[in-house]
Amino acid sequence: MSYTARRIAQPDTLRLRGLDFQLYRWPGEDPDPIVLLHGWGDSAETWQFVVDELSPRRTLIAFDARGFGRTQWPDDGYWFPDYLADLEAILNIVAPGRPIDLVGHSMGGNVAMIYAGVRPDRIRRLINLEGVGLTPTSADQAPARYRQWLDEVADGSRFATYDTFEQFESVLARRNPRTSPDHIAFIARSWARTRDDGRIELRSDPRHKRINPVLYQRDQAEACWNAIAAPTLLVMGAKSEFAERLKPQIAEEKIGALLRHVRLATIEEAGHMMHHERPAAVAELIETFFR
Repeated sequence: MSYTARRIAQPDTLRLRGLDFQLYRWPGEDPDPIVLLHGWGDSAETWQFVVDELSPRRTLIAFDARGFGRTQWPDDGYWFPDYLADLEAILNIVAPGRPIDLVGHSMGGNVAMIYAGVRPDRIRRLINLEGVGLTPTSADQAPARYRQWLDEVADGSRFATYDTFEQFESVLARRNPRTSPDHIAFIARSWARTRDDGRIELRSDPRHKRINPVLYQRDQAEACWNAIAAPTLLVMGAKSEFAERLKPQIAEEKIGALLRHVRLATIEEAGHMMHHERPAAVAELIETFFR
């Protein structure tokens, strides 16, 4: 049985930067919104678990990033700075001329961190759920990286399809053993849809699977992080393999040197998808930090 939402989202479609963006609002008494950014492969709808654990006075806004969920796919592929411009366009509508509280998970956390450093006047407080960049790269990786990208463009990109939603749920449950069955069922129906031929396919653009031909420049990302003025809470999952891989880059002394106003927190019994697995714990951190 799928999860039943306690607070009902108000969906809206915004035409921005040549694409139709799917946006969700959970209105509350507080006029200043908390904006929620989802991660790679995820969708705005799955913030519902956290939303339901937050105070009903909170106004919450989430949107599907380009090529994810119900937001339109661009014609020409994906470039990380577009996520920054998309966020700014949405903030100019939902919170024009004033700073906001921002929460980002994974890819959304990376977007949030870069944006907060580039536009420090727009972010009042920031919570980052395991959006701490990628491992450093070196220039000698470039030839192989471009070669792989060209091969992937030539081969085309595709996601697996499924006979039924139940089959997709089984796959998600194996990959996410700490996520409850009702949450898995909700996620499956947020992430996927039924094709005309009856098969189940992901809503996300399969071109997201292509490797980025441009090497990740961690020094540039860290320069942006160093410019963040907002108080920042960095949250890691105690069971996260992602956090384990990046341990040298997220050591407390290193993060403390990069971010002027940072606190660190760990959620026990949570992996990378902590907002699916331990939404009440995530909500408690949000309530406390944004008090």
